Parts: sequence; C-alpha cells; structure tokens
Amino acid sequence: MAPVLYVEEPELGDLIEIDRGLYQHWAVYVGDGFVANLASPFGGRGGQSSSVRSLVADQAVVKREELWDVVRNDQWRINNSLDNKYQPHPSHVIVKAACELVGQQRPYCVLSDNCEHFVNYLRYGKAVSLQVSAEHLQSLLL
Repeated sequence: MAPVLYVEEPELGDLIEIDRGLYQHWAVYVGDGFVANLASPFGGRGGQSSSVRSLVADQAVVKREELWDVVRNDQWRINNSLDNKYQPHPSHVIVKAACELVGQQRPYCVLSDNCEHFVNYLRYGKAVSLQVSAEHLQSLLL
C-alpha cells in the first residue's frame, strides 16, 4: 500500500493529491478503488511520464485507473481544500462527468490546463491550479 499523509477512505468525487516531488499530480475518486485523471499521451501511469515530454505535450488523455496504480509509492491525500472557497458539485455529478470523459483526448498545458485544473473543473466548475498560480511560481523563484 502506498504511503498516505493520513488514513481516510476517499468518497465519491473527492480530489486526490499525489506528491510527485517537483509537482503534485491530481485525480478524482470515482468509486470502487478507481480514479479518473489527466495523463500524458506518451505513456506512463497516473500522470507520470517523461517530465520533458509532459512539458511540451499539448494533449493529454483522461484515464480511469486504480488508485493504487496511480499513487504507487508516492504520498497522497484527499484534498478538497477549495470547498471553503467554491461550492462543490454533488458527488454523482462529479463522477458522471469524469467517467464520461474517460478515453477522450483533451488540450494540455502545464501552466493553464493541467491535471489540477481538470479535477477542480470537475468538482467546482472552476479550472484553477494553485501549484501554477502566480504567487506559488514566484515563491519558487525566491
């Protein structure tokens, strides 16, 4: 079992944040041990592929994968922290939307249309990414 930041079973529609070291990969829990996530078309599982290829990719594919296959040995946690800022959609709406997108290619841009934008759009209807916000990027440069 992969290390977790705390022990809690995800519920339908929960956002899963996975620590990949230099970045966070995001997925949405769709039930029965599976997540939907935006992954590179260059292969790899759970949003992990050649980082150089991911930076230049302009397309990604929505995949439904087992949570543990996506997480592997990385730390992960349930992170619905934007619930205090935005009203989440009902869980059945989130799961239905995610599952309907499985197998589809989507535009991808590390700065404006990444896996975090994708899951936040599914949960809140807002495509936001805190890890590529101006404030966060500026803090990395200091």
